[in-house]
Amino acid sequence: MNEILEKIKAYELILIHRHKNPDPDAIGSQAGLRAILRENFPEKRIYAVGYDEPTLTYLAKMDLVELREDEKYLSIVCDTANTPRIDDERYKNADFLIKIDHHPNDDAYGDLLLVEPERSSASEIVADFAFETGLKLNAEAARLLYAGIIGDTGRFLYPATSPNTLKVASKLAEFPFDRPALGREMSSFDMKVARLQGFVYENMEVSEKGAARVLLTQEILKKFDLRDAETSSIVSTPGNIRGIESWAIFVEQADGHFRVRMRSKVKPINEIAKRHDGGGHALASGANSYSLEENQQIWQELQDNLK
Repeated sequence: MNEILEKIKAYELILIHRHKNPDPDAIGSQAGLRAILRENFPEKRIYAVGYDEPTLTYLAKMDLVELREDEKYLSIVCDTANTPRIDDERYKNADFLIKIDHHPNDDAYGDLLLVEPERSSASEIVADFAFETGLKLNAEAARLLYAGIIGDTGRFLYPATSPNTLKVASKLAEFPFDRPALGREMSSFDMKVARLQGFVYENMEVSEKGAARVLLTQEILKKFDLRDAETSSIVSTPGNIRGIESWAIFVEQADGHFRVRMRSKVKPINEIAKRHDGGGHALASGANSYSLEENQQIWQELQDNLK
């Protein structure tokens, strides 16, 4: 952490990245780090880059910045396991690259890495980075990092929630931001998502061993007037049912391939994801399928994994 701080001090221009298709931890760790660094180094040019995900702009918006070809800068990538998922490819031209992440370190990119897979979230790591190096936080940074933590822990329900997670969250909660309002915003969704949730309950296939799957085609997304990013709100839905241990939601993309969101309560499923152009945490992973046949293969592997 001290090495990272020294690198931050050495650069006047810093770009902070996160992964494509962001979730609250991606935005929280990225924009939270931006808020911390701007608070402590107001003379530096510090930007959070990437596209604005409409469903998460209540957390933070990205910076639009153009760079000169001869400018040297530091890139910090938060919450991103591998390089294909990094949003904004200017990380490739950075003078120095830092990775801050809590996913398994299968793609050890970067010149300096702070990767701790046992952590609940990248936001927890960024918060500890500030606490342990003596950097000042403000209410905005605390709000963002707190959002990232509760997002990736399912409000402290998931196994990666540790005593340190709760300790860090407690410290962040001491800052003057509206926690109840943030919680309401993070748990709210539009009526069309509620209707999709009903569709999931009605159309979910469940195996004898407790595996479940749902297929969301482009036709279904158009029927509910939903984008792929909005379907992330229903990823945890099957897990609310007793007896369901692992599940996959297959979301057809515009180009015809399927984004596969996989979750499990106990049995690790990340090795399945790795076999299908994906990866992630032991109990929360993502994959890609390029045919209905591959969908069926993933479904069979999910069932076999529970035997």
